[in-house]
Amino acid sequence: MSLSSHLQELKKKHQSLSEAVEMAQRSPGVDDLHIADLKKQKLRLKEEIARLSAN
Repeated sequence: MSLSSHLQELKKKHQSLSEAVEMAQRSPGVDDLHIADLKKQKLRLKEEIARLSAN
């Protein structure tokens, strides 16, 4: 897998997590810990994207 296609995949996953966080925040029965976990995953992806983009 090339670097650009890997970055594209990471960006897709980041977007997917963004949507999941938004949906979870709108749903009254969703656990705050679950939302926090999704946000942490999203942040890790963002950091990975930034690190790979800087190279």
